[in-house]
Amino acid sequence: MSQHAVLIVFQIVVLLFAISLHEAAHGWMASRLGDQTARMLGRVTLNPLRHIDPFGTVLVPLLCVFAGFPLIGWAKPTPVTTRNFKNIKRDDILTTLAGPASNLLTAIVAFLFLLVLRLVQPAVAVGAIISAQRGAVPPQLMNLSPVLFPIAMLLYYAVLLNLVLMAFNLIPLPPLDGSHVLRNFLPYNWLRAYDSIGMIGLILVFLFGGHFIAIIVSPILTAFNHILIGM
Repeated sequence: MSQHAVLIVFQIVVLLFAISLHEAAHGWMASRLGDQTARMLGRVTLNPLRHIDPFGTVLVPLLCVFAGFPLIGWAKPTPVTTRNFKNIKRDDILTTLAGPASNLLTAIVAFLFLLVLRLVQPAVAVGAIISAQRGAVPPQLMNLSPVLFPIAMLLYYAVLLNLVLMAFNLIPLPPLDGSHVLRNFLPYNWLRAYDSIGMIGLILVFLFGGHFIAIIVSPILTAFNHILIGM
């Protein structure tokens, strides 16, 4: 298997974990707030088979791989019955934000592990960052530490892809999480039109979503890289 293929496999593994955690977080928060729908349907789990969406989890990532785009995807939506909430507006917002929050938390934890690795094996940690950015692994780095280097690569992809997934889901267009938050603040007579955006919203996401993601992710990732490389 080529280096490029190995890096893609690493990204797919991280993406599957990230989207599974994202959906499980929605279900866990809903359960904490009184709605057991997702828990009863077995969606509060990290098992990716429970969350796979044929389009968002399979087709879109494959298209990204073949087109050379950054890897992105999503799982099937976690079912939530808002009438089970005590405070529908507040609890719906908390349940919605639990998904992106889980990805941000994962990115921070992966970054902290990378930071520890940076202190123990500086060449491995820095090499993983540079390799992920260039999409190629220098053989000498793999030979330097055959165990730690793959771990460092997975950790860096965990930082990158979880930040991208967080930002992607915060785009305020249906059916993404950002739209669920925004609709709680829209006038009632606007909701039908907003919810009916449908395919137009997806087209707008693919046309302009990259700019929105870059605005959120780039400063955070730049700060992380500066800390890891500049130590």
